[in-house]
Amino acid sequence: MMLQTLNFSRQSVVSQPTTTNMDWHLPAWLPTHSPKQPPSQSPNSLPARLTDIEGAPNTDPVEDVLLADPELKKPQMYAVVMYNDDYTPMEFVVDVLQNHFKHTLDSAISIMLAIHQQGKGIAGIYPKDIAETKAQAVNREARQAGYPLLSQIEPQG
Repeated sequence: MMLQTLNFSRQSVVSQPTTTNMDWHLPAWLPTHSPKQPPSQSPNSLPARLTDIEGAPNTDPVEDVLLADPELKKPQMYAVVMYNDDYTPMEFVVDVLQNHFKHTLDSAISIMLAIHQQGKGIAGIYPKDIAETKAQAVNREARQAGYPLLSQIEPQG
């Protein structure tokens, strides 16, 4: 068997430049300019919407893009509900309402009495993330103090 050696010249391997003169890693709409050729004579000029009549880049704002204020809606609100138990002292509940929910002494006492008499009471109404964080903090503090106080969140209408 005879082995053939193939000799390729550089000119036979490299294809001749095409009329598009595009580089493989550039998007098709981007012009490529050789140093000898001014941009206005480039065979690949920008699309019409990006150039003006003379072929210069268009600096006017694009008309098909409308800027509008984003439409924001209020987040779903959740109530932090504290439940009554027979072991947590009333003073602890009042202290939690003042420290975690920033109630005054009078409002904290009225909420604590509602929890005691009705079985549960709303400590505050917040967006979901804040309500979850506050309920977890209250539950953690109650467990650390040795009380079974329970707080959970409930969606509000």
